[in-house]
Amino acid sequence: MKKQYQITIEGKKELETELVTLKSRRGNVAEKIANARDFGDLSENAEYDAAREEQGLLETRIAEIEEIINNADIIKGGRKNVIDLGSKVELTTNGTTVTYTIVGSVEANPLEGRISNESPIGTAL
Repeated sequence: MKKQYQITIEGKKELETELVTLKSRRGNVAEKIANARDFGDLSENAEYDAAREEQGLLETRIAEIEEIINNADIIKGGRKNVIDLGSKVELTTNGTTVTYTIVGSVEANPLEGRISNESPIGTAL
């Protein structure tokens, strides 16, 4: 059974944009590999190793994003008086108010005000 990833519509759009960007970089990385091959012995070629590593990271991220998009469970807005995925909550501590949106773990980014429903704060809420 495939894992379902709970994401918002905005999160899915961001992933789709990132996917297009990453796929457009494939040609550049392939060119780097081809250029690095021209430097000679591949066993001691740092440029070749770096380009291959970059290619591996790029392809891994592309596969990860495609997996998420293909198995996305889109979160609708939060329900009134219930804190759930998609809910916006305001937390006040010592006179400071912070607004968070509860999202799935794929979209979580506390610096942007999006916390995972699986995080300690998200679970407590």
